[in-house]
This record gives sequence, structure tokens and C-alpha cells, in this order.
Amino acid sequence: MSSQIGLVPIILISTGVAFDLVGALGLIRLPDVYNRLQAATKCVTLGTFLVLIGVLVHSGWNAMGIKALLAAIFVLWTSPTGSHALARGAHIAGVRLWEGTVVDKYKEDTGR
Repeated sequence: MSSQIGLVPIILISTGVAFDLVGALGLIRLPDVYNRLQAATKCVTLGTFLVLIGVLVHSGWNAMGIKALLAAIFVLWTSPTGSHALARGAHIAGVRLWEGTVVDKYKEDTGR
């Protein structure tokens, strides 16, 4: 059995790690909870998905590959849902937007 990793899994995993890094930087650098949730949801969801798909491509259709695929589907399904719930809860609780925010569509739509 060869321990050599192919080019496609390396590209997928490296790209995923890069997206995860950008998402982590967004959590540190962005000004308010809503912008931070945006960075965390988009970058980290895509990054984690790519890492898990890279694991699937590398390992194939064995137990580890199927677990990676199931985890990737779970991440794609739950991360945006959880992020939406957190953002909505923060808005309802009165967490203020960054002073540079131009539009508050949720406030316009709900009248809150």
C-alpha cells in the first residue's frame, strides 16, 4: 500500500486550509458580530468542506472516506443554519450593528 498522496487531495486540502485561515482572520479583524458570522460561515464552511472532500478523495470509498463525506454534508447543512439563527438572535436581542453599516434589511423587513 502506497503512502503517497495524489495532487488533487493536496490541492483540495490546501485550498480548504487557506479558506479556514481567511475565516479565522475575519473573526479577529471584522468589526461586529454580523460581519464575523459572515466570515465564519462562508470561509470556514467552504474550507472545512474542501478539507473533508480532500480526505474523501485521498482515502477513497472506505470507512474514513464515507465518514468524511457525511461530515462534509453535515457541515454544509448545519453551519449556515446555525449562523442564521445566531445572527437573528443577536438582532432580536438588540446587538447593534457596526456604525459603518449602510443597510439593515432585517429591520426593514420586520419593522423591529
